[in-house]
Amino acid sequence: MQDAIITLTRAYRFTAAHFYRDPAASDAENEQLFGKCANPHGHGHNYRVEVTLRGTPDRRTGMLLDLRRLDGIVGAQVLEPLDHKNLNLQVPFFTTHQPTCENLARWVWDALATALPPGLLDAVRVHEADDLAAECRGPAR
Repeated sequence: MQDAIITLTRAYRFTAAHFYRDPAASDAENEQLFGKCANPHGHGHNYRVEVTLRGTPDRRTGMLLDLRRLDGIVGAQVLEPLDHKNLNLQVPFFTTHQPTCENLARWVWDALATALPPGLLDAVRVHEADDLAAECRGPAR
């Protein structure tokens, strides 16, 4: 039997607050750029993160990675730093980057890419709402 390439996706949830603001812009400009999201007091989301692994399962276990190990890595690298946090104020990356769904997907990718076995991470998808998600498939080239 020939080795097959398999993808495996595991979902996680966390809650966080954020706001969008350009500190160089006036309140009116921020409102024009970001609408309701420019509220300096922020607002919250119940995020869903999907982590997709890709590779050939281990012959002995039949797994790409033991889910307990994956859960531990995601817990330490993603959930712990983000859950019940104000992203703008408590996550250093977002002091210089807008905490958009796109940038959050990039942040999660970077947090996991070095913690997982090389080449195993295929994609990260972050759902900010039922109708909004961003996906990252690696660093910008």
